[in-house]
Amino acid sequence: MLRKELCRVSRAGGGYHPQFADRSDRPLAARVIGTFQGHVGEPRGDLEEALTALERESDDYKLVRGLADLVEREATFETDAPIDPERARRAAFEAAAAVGVVSEHERTTALARAGESLSVSPDDLERSLYADLEERQVLTAVEPRWGPDGLLAQYNLSQAQTALFDATEVRVHTSDPKSLVSAIKRLRLMYEIHQRDGPNDPDDAASDREVVVTGPTRLFRSTRRYGTRFARLLRTVASAEAWHLEATIDDRGTERMLTLSHEAPVGVPDAEPVTDVSFDSGVESEFAARFEDLDLDWELVREPEPLATGTRVMIPDFAFEYAHAEFRIFFEIMGFWTPAYVEKKLSQLAELEDVALVVAVDESLGVGEEIAARDHRAIPYSGSVRVKDVVDVLREYETELVAETAASLPDEVTPDEDAIGLEELAQRRGVSADALAETSFPDHDRVGRTLVRPGVLESLEAAIEPGADLADVESLLEEYGIDDASAVLSRLGYRVEWEGLGGGTVRKR
Repeated sequence: MLRKELCRVSRAGGGYHPQFADRSDRPLAARVIGTFQGHVGEPRGDLEEALTALERESDDYKLVRGLADLVEREATFETDAPIDPERARRAAFEAAAAVGVVSEHERTTALARAGESLSVSPDDLERSLYADLEERQVLTAVEPRWGPDGLLAQYNLSQAQTALFDATEVRVHTSDPKSLVSAIKRLRLMYEIHQRDGPNDPDDAASDREVVVTGPTRLFRSTRRYGTRFARLLRTVASAEAWHLEATIDDRGTERMLTLSHEAPVGVPDAEPVTDVSFDSGVESEFAARFEDLDLDWELVREPEPLATGTRVMIPDFAFEYAHAEFRIFFEIMGFWTPAYVEKKLSQLAELEDVALVVAVDESLGVGEEIAARDHRAIPYSGSVRVKDVVDVLREYETELVAETAASLPDEVTPDEDAIGLEELAQRRGVSADALAETSFPDHDRVGRTLVRPGVLESLEAAIEPGADLADVESLLEEYGIDDASAVLSRLGYRVEWEGLGGGTVRKR
C-alpha cells in the first residue's frame, strides 16, 4: 500500500478510478531506482533533494513520490557518527553550561572540553551531535526487489490496495474462489458468498459464485489493522486467471464505485498472494492448536465444503469429523462482526437444514439465544473459545453416535483370536470401543481393554512365577498378543514392585 495522500484517483463520471502507471513511465521508474543507488553512502537529506528535483521535472509529483516510497522500503539508513549522538549532546551541553557560551570562541572552547571528556576530537564531537536526525542519517544500502518494470507493477498493485482501504464493501467473482475464500479466512475478514443470477457465460472463466467482503469503514470502529488486511486481499484476487471486482468507496462521505478486473494493469510481482497473518484475537488459531493437541475421536477440518443457505453460500470456520462414522459437525466462530453482518449470519443459520452446527458466540454480540432458537448449539466465549466447552458438546453427539452404532451390533461377538484388544476389534467393525460396552463375548473374558480366552489366562497363570522380572513377563504376554500387562497381572493376582527407574519385579498380592 501507499500512503493515502499519494494515491492518484480520478472521479470522472462520479466513479473512483485509480490512475495506474504504464509503459511510458518506465524511464521515470528507472530514474527513481537510480537516484537511490547513486546516493548510497550519502545523507538522507541529499537523497530527498535529488528526489524533489525529480518531482519538479515530472508531470506528476505523486507518481515520483509513490515510486520513491516503495523503493525506500527496500533501503537501509543508519546513523554514521564517531560516538553516540546522545552522549555527544549531553557532554556538549554540560560543557556549554560550564563555559557560558555566547560567542563563537566560547562555543569552540565548550566543544573542545566536551571532546576531551569523551576522548574524541572537537570535529568528531560536532559531527556526532545531530547525526541521528532523519535528514542526516546515511543511506547504507538499497536492494530493491524489482527492476523498473517490477517497480511499476508493484506501484499499480499498491495504488489499487490504497484505494480499497476506504471501501465499505467489495464484490468479487474469480476463477479461483477456493483460494480467495481461504485467504479471506486467514486474513480474518468478514464475508458472504452469493450465487450469481442468470445463466453462466461459457466465455467467462470466473466462478458462478460472488464473494462479498465487508470493508473496514463498515465496522463499529474503523481499524487500520483490518483495513490493511482488507487491502492485502487484492494480492490473492489478482493472482487468479480471471477475476472481476466491484467496490463501494466511502470518498469522504460520498459513495463512489471502483471497478477492476484481470484486464487492469494489476498483478502480483514476485510475491506470494497471501501469507499467514497474526489474528487480532487469535481465537481461531488458538482454538485449533489446543484442539489438535487432544487425543479425540474427532478430526478438525479447516475450511470445509460450502453449505447452501438459500441463494447464499456459507463456509464454516471448521468441521469435526467423527472417526467411527460418516458424521460431521460444523463449527463457526462469531466475533469481529458488525450488527448488520450478524443479522445476515443469523438469517443464513435459519436457512440451514439437516446440518449439525455449533456456533461459538462472542458474548458482546448478545445473540446466543437467537442462535439456539434456530436449532443450533451456541457456546458463549469471551476472549478465547474454551476447548472444554466444545469437547463437552462433541461428547453429547458422540454418546448418541455410540448408542446408534451399538444398536446395530449383534448381542454376541466371538473373535477368532485368543486375545484381542477392544480398540482393534472396534476398528474392524467400524465403531468406537465404547460401542462394544454392552456386547457379550461368550468365548472371552474382558480384562481391562483386552478380550482374552479363559484358557490363555490359565496358561499365563501357570507360566508366571512370583519374583519374575517384569520385562520377561511382558515379553510372554506379547506372545499371546496382549499389550495391557497391568490389567492381566491384576486379574491373575499379581502386583509390580518397582525398583527405581530400572524396571520391576512381579509379586503375588
